[in-house]
Amino acid sequence: MGPSGSKWEDGVLIRARTSVLWGDSIEQMFLGEYEHTLDEKGRFTIPAKFRSQLALGLVITRGIDRCLVLHPMEHFKGLAGKISNLPATSPQARGFRRLEFSGAVDTAADKQGRVGLPNHLREYANIDKQMVIIGLFDYCEIWNPETWQELKQRSYEDPEGRAEQFANLGI
Repeated sequence: MGPSGSKWEDGVLIRARTSVLWGDSIEQMFLGEYEHTLDEKGRFTIPAKFRSQLALGLVITRGIDRCLVLHPMEHFKGLAGKISNLPATSPQARGFRRLEFSGAVDTAADKQGRVGLPNHLREYANIDKQMVIIGLFDYCEIWNPETWQELKQRSYEDPEGRAEQFANLGI
């Protein structure tokens, strides 16, 4: 094995695909859509395939679109550093900082993969009993199921608008 997980195979240098964020295989990413139910104690179960990425802890905070954002602890630390470096003289920066940090909870899953979801976050995202967790590569969002379905439906009904958005983003 050479540097960065590369190796020689039949005279050709083969580089292992790695994730910059995780430092391990590219398989360590959040993908998919999972429906979950909160138990009587306000806990939900982390999808089994996400648990290893969250073993070092996680942070749940308010998202911009009335959803919740679930970050692996290491990812959140990087984001928190960027937010903390925003100028305190900027009203927008102060507002964003307040939104991001004041509602955040740092936690870890128990042995069964369950995580408690505090009332203030459930109220913000309008999550009662049911929820949807969606993977967004390096973090997840947690949605009220009806809100998530409406958002998807609007997107499905406007493929030209979606294509234009992608083009504007350079995709």
